[in-house]
Amino acid sequence: MSKVESADLILKLYDLRREETMRKARNWIFGFNPTSAQDFMTTMMDPEVGGYLRMVTSYWDMAAALVNHGAIDAEMFNDTVGEHTMIFAKVEPFLAELREMWQEPKAFAHLEKVILDQPNGAEKVKKTQEWLKSMSEQAGTAAA
Repeated sequence: MSKVESADLILKLYDLRREETMRKARNWIFGFNPTSAQDFMTTMMDPEVGGYLRMVTSYWDMAAALVNHGAIDAEMFNDTVGEHTMIFAKVEPFLAELREMWQEPKAFAHLEKVILDQPNGAEKVKKTQEWLKSMSEQAGTAAA
């Protein structure tokens, strides 16, 4: 795969992110702060927002699969997107339990691999989780 081919696929992924329903889903998930695997599961099955959660998480796992299979250069991908880290940071605390609940040991495995294969990937996830917690607390304070 050439850098030009990687860039072309990344731009195509970007275009998909601009689709109207995907934009709504991405906006929604920014404020989604699950507190347990059950909370994640309940939200996933919710008739109003469950589709948003499934859409965004499956999109980023699909994009990560393209990276893991060599269709997109990993370094270029990680240099040009960051949202996937935020999505994984929301899933990661419940990942083992979700995999067990779904009897799917490879759930989010592509996303996990892309992120943890980066230099300091696990540290980036922890920092993102801390940032998300801070943002959630600020939003809670602002609403009070």
